[in-house]
Amino acid sequence: MALSLSLLLFVGADGDSYREVIDWLMGSVSGATWSQALLSALTTTIVAGALMGSARTLDALMLGEAGAQALGITVDRARWTLFTAAALLTAVLVSVSGAVGFVGLVIPHLLRLLGFSRHGVLLPLAAATGAVYLLWADTLARNVIAPQELPVGIVTAALGAPVFAWLLARRRSAS
Repeated sequence: MALSLSLLLFVGADGDSYREVIDWLMGSVSGATWSQALLSALTTTIVAGALMGSARTLDALMLGEAGAQALGITVDRARWTLFTAAALLTAVLVSVSGAVGFVGLVIPHLLRLLGFSRHGVLLPLAAATGAVYLLWADTLARNVIAPQELPVGIVTAALGAPVFAWLLARRRSAS
């Protein structure tokens, strides 16, 4: 994949446009326009509302497929609906900021470890905590090698990858 990406950048980039592609691949919120911010906010509001409306369904799915079905959940339809909503939100946000990794993976798991398991509480708390975490990471990215700006995706990966590895190791040792 790296070879094909490098070749595409080399052949297709005009002037310094490859820098924009590299910035997008590494994740950055610094180049976002107000129209992109509005699109992100509207999509987040709509999808977050739909997900909050599905909090009880998400709680039921935590019981497993049989448990959710016993509670009257149509599991396949719920899964496809939730995956579609998550994919739509991810697509819009990644189109604006690029690949800013580990925020959506690490924050909810850490909050679950702190005892927040009901989705009616977990979803808004994870959104708020993830936003604050991204602001801190962006501030660090803008200041760590000033006057240059480090892509925020590098900062979130540097902080999130070890935490995610710890979470995986913790889960593996528990089972």
